[in-house]
Amino acid sequence: MPIKREEPAKTADERTMLEGWLDYHRQTLAWKCEGLTEEQLRTASAPPSGLSLMGLVRHMAETERGWFRRVLADDDRGWIYSSAEDLDGDFHVTDADTWEEAYATWQAEIAIARRHAAGFALDDLAKGRSRYTAEPFNLRWIYMHMIEEYARHNGHADLIRERIDGNTGD
Repeated sequence: MPIKREEPAKTADERTMLEGWLDYHRQTLAWKCEGLTEEQLRTASAPPSGLSLMGLVRHMAETERGWFRRVLADDDRGWIYSSAEDLDGDFHVTDADTWEEAYATWQAEIAIARRHAAGFALDDLAKGRSRYTAEPFNLRWIYMHMIEEYARHNGHADLIRERIDGNTGD
């Protein structure tokens, strides 16, 4: 089934718009991965970069977990792919890693992110803190950061996909 992307309504309230743009960018990353083989999803197609589409999906699973579980809800379940020994483990895809697992993990983290966010107003401060700063964050900032994070990485995904099979699109 083809990925369906929907822009949020042009006159939506702030929260609906933020959630809508975040979902749009989540859908865009899924769309960039659609129809590719396991090998293609693992392919780092723009040397010298080792970045792959599967690595981007794994990274966004970690990012969803980090901001919505660890920071917003103060629910530290640890990292999924990264470790103290390999902080970029989410990007380091091996032949043993599968798209099915990466995609399922990413979708599970998105579902958990939605559940956690539903319990907060936009101005509510997160219960936890980032590993980078003790400064508090509100949900609005987290939504804005996640939209920025996806938008940046969707640009990477677009270039990687174009190098793999010539497929382009916004």
